[in-house]
Amino acid sequence: MKTNRKTSTAPVLTHGPGPAAHISALQELRRSVMACLLWESTFYESGEDIATRIASLVDRLKLSRKGLIEAGNIAIEARTQMHLRHVPLLLCRELARVHWLKSETLDRCILRADEIAEFVALYWRDGRRPLPAQVKLGLAAAFQKFDAYQFGKYNPKDAAVRLRDVMFLVHPKPVRGQKAAFKAIADDTLKAPDTWEVQLSAGKDKAKTFMRLIRAEKLGGMALLRNLRGMIEAGVPKPFIRKAIEEANFARVLPFRFISAARHAPDLEPTIEAALFTTVGAMPWDRLPGRTIVLVDVSGSMTHPLSAGSNVTRMDAACGLAIIAREMGDDVSVFTFSTDWIGVPPRRGFALRDAIVASQPHDSTDLDRAVRQINVEPGAANTRLIVITDEQAQGPVSKPVSKRAYMINVASYKSGVGYGAWTHIDGFSESTLRYISEVEREVE
Repeated sequence: MKTNRKTSTAPVLTHGPGPAAHISALQELRRSVMACLLWESTFYESGEDIATRIASLVDRLKLSRKGLIEAGNIAIEARTQMHLRHVPLLLCRELARVHWLKSETLDRCILRADEIAEFVALYWRDGRRPLPAQVKLGLAAAFQKFDAYQFGKYNPKDAAVRLRDVMFLVHPKPVRGQKAAFKAIADDTLKAPDTWEVQLSAGKDKAKTFMRLIRAEKLGGMALLRNLRGMIEAGVPKPFIRKAIEEANFARVLPFRFISAARHAPDLEPTIEAALFTTVGAMPWDRLPGRTIVLVDVSGSMTHPLSAGSNVTRMDAACGLAIIAREMGDDVSVFTFSTDWIGVPPRRGFALRDAIVASQPHDSTDLDRAVRQINVEPGAANTRLIVITDEQAQGPVSKPVSKRAYMINVASYKSGVGYGAWTHIDGFSESTLRYISEVEREVE
């Protein structure tokens, strides 16, 4: 056997296909997780393939203590900062499989009562087996976060794994007056609370039910946006809905949710837009000084829905971030790229979304052309460049001349172009933009 050979590195390509960056397993795990809606297929990859890749990446990291610690941090960030629910649980499952899941990590990834049983169902997806000690400790700690209302709201009787099942496995100790709730779970007498899901499924007058729940403050901001079309169809008066939106708390609601809600309720768009601006104004970040160029990908792959049962797209997610970026900066210009490089009128809010979507046909992903155009703009070296994309460029991408160049990836594809000269950011929550202000504050 001949051993004196050069080791060759196989080329890494986007789905464009263009040359992608060679990245570490940890970087690949991060980009696979931070914009992932578990089991949902994307334009280029199936949801099953993405989940399988996440599992294989954890397996590749199992010999690196530092890598596994960071994988746990990625799970926590995905849940608490990106507001993703299921992919953090999958990542916890895979960490448990390689005997590296810490109970604190699982506890911090469970923010809703139903996620306790969801995790166990996911852990047993390939066959029932004993729960590791750290899993039991994490689940027991998670039980202590919730009250009877939260347990009752998320305790479906037809679930394959129920809270009662998990309780008997992990034996949590009640705290802060939980004793009665724990007994009700164990005795299977836990009552469903007065939620909008329960009331609407009971066959009662939907308009009256919505109005009663809103008056009783039992319909949160996210639920309000999700049910706008249903309220309108049920005959809830528009002035009543407007007032509800004006008074709602939209903390932790992702930017694109407002875009989706306005699409289903165009008559209420001004009120929804005002709520978006109020929410953005309350976000904790520093303004971005100087000139900023925001470059939004409007290629064909960006028009793919985030999930099978939704018409919300990755372009909606990108538009939501662009709307926020416009509000963050002192001097912001927005452009789109697909086959061409097009300037967008200086609009705000949903008018900016409309201008982005209508700017050009949704075809190929010629990111290089756009970057080269921006590189020759007057003052390009002192311009902050923010690209919002799924990174599936069709060819090589030129190096940006700006010292502050950010690539925000809003998809879960294996490979991308935004490394090296770029500060790479994954995800489509407002946290991706807050990260920019934090990075620049630390540098200064």
